[in-house]
Amino acid sequence: MKSNYSLDDLRCFCSVARLGSFKLAAENLGMPLSTLSRRIRQLETDLQLRLLNRDAHRVSLTHTGQQYFERSSTLFDELSDIGEDLHRDKHEPKGKIRISAPINAGSQFLRDIFLEFLQQYPEIQLDLQFSNTLIDIEAQAMDVVFRVGTPVVENWIARPLKDIHFIVCAHPNYPVQAITHPDMLGEHPSILCHPMNIWQLAHLKNGQTFDHQPAKAIRMEVDEIRMLTHAIQAGLGIGYIPDYYALPMIEQGELSRVLPDWRSKPRTLFMLYRDRDHLPMRVRLFVAFVMARFGQTGKAHQPDKQAIHE
Repeated sequence: MKSNYSLDDLRCFCSVARLGSFKLAAENLGMPLSTLSRRIRQLETDLQLRLLNRDAHRVSLTHTGQQYFERSSTLFDELSDIGEDLHRDKHEPKGKIRISAPINAGSQFLRDIFLEFLQQYPEIQLDLQFSNTLIDIEAQAMDVVFRVGTPVVENWIARPLKDIHFIVCAHPNYPVQAITHPDMLGEHPSILCHPMNIWQLAHLKNGQTFDHQPAKAIRMEVDEIRMLTHAIQAGLGIGYIPDYYALPMIEQGELSRVLPDWRSKPRTLFMLYRDRDHLPMRVRLFVAFVMARFGQTGKAHQPDKQAIHE
């Protein structure tokens, strides 16, 4: 049945019932005593019930009024608690942040940032989900998402953090000198690391580009860089590896570089989050913390293509 009374008038009634005084309730509500008295009368008229007994010395509840107060006061107490929780979300650095990140970039670039952030803000918790699969960030109720590529998520802000290049690598004893052009890569066994199924290469000097999609002699398919490099080091085939991971291993003689004049075009690691003005404080602090660690202060990126995880 449709309510035919004002919830705000009911709130006024609960204040009078709780304090046992029109005067104290009016002061608590910040309204004139006459206004409060008129609104209680209006509520009783709307309900066609008498809620309060009034005399010269005190205010008491009728039996019906007691029932209404017991049922209604819990509602307004709950609304008050909700309001306080929302206020804390907006203004206090505490609570949980749900974060999604790619496995490789997450472990390489973000791990230490996550740990340092938690050390600085002991009342904030991070719920981290690492995956190379594009999840539905709305359905999963994510607060912050990291993606590599060019992300497009409606109503989310995308901040560029770092450019990443991929290079082709092999076992140190592999005859890499025999591979002089990307069109020769198909003649060699390979290790495929998802989601990088297409090896996009560009010549460092002349800008020529070439896309290689391994299709023959694929010895292993993985979704994690460490397993990829272990397979390459075991001599199972060549692989397409982020340079931040491969170059130190090349310097130490653990890998050799195939086609040293070629590498991928830059792929950017982005951080995505909702409108800054309506974020809980814990998320705003996290966004600022990450941006500071990457030395980024520029405007949000406006992408136009779909992203992929790496």
